[in-house]
Amino acid sequence: MPISALSPFIQSNYEIHEWRHASAILASDFPQEFADIQAVLEGFRLRRSEVFAPGKNKSDVAGSIDADFTARGWVEKKFTTQIKVDDHIMDTPTHKVDCVKNRVALEIEWNNKDPFFDRDLNNFRLLFDLRAISVGVIITRCSELQTIFNDLGKGSSYGNSTTHMLKLVPRIEGGGGGGCPLLVFGISPLLYVED
Repeated sequence: MPISALSPFIQSNYEIHEWRHASAILASDFPQEFADIQAVLEGFRLRRSEVFAPGKNKSDVAGSIDADFTARGWVEKKFTTQIKVDDHIMDTPTHKVDCVKNRVALEIEWNNKDPFFDRDLNNFRLLFDLRAISVGVIITRCSELQTIFNDLGKGSSYGNSTTHMLKLVPRIEGGGGGGCPLLVFGISPLLYVED
């Protein structure tokens, strides 16, 4: 099942990249989670008011996406992991994953520093290797949104060293996610709404 299995709206309004047949795994093994992801993405709009909202722990953009997943039964989760060698046990804590349902892990990276992608990909790699997840999904922004931010006078708040697609794709292509199947979505300028 190729990316073309995604709805026409998502194909037209998001930049999409896939590794290791993630969409086929989602469609065949996790159809409800795949439907949830598509429903959230189809309902999302990037509102001017959210771009101008004051910064805080979680931006209004990330918060609204997160809330839509929570309403569909996804939860924030920190996995408890350990390595045991003979009688010696070593804790190997993971970072919290924004949204988890069944064996699908999803991160929302709207405007963090770009090393957060390294953390997310390493987390997905580890959790996949431990058979805790089957697929990792990241929602971020297309790099082309920078033009809108610049026009709004907010360009410095969304700089080159923050999370966007041009910072993510090379990390994945370089093996950052290990063997974990990955599906990533970039929010494009077509989703921007003046409100």
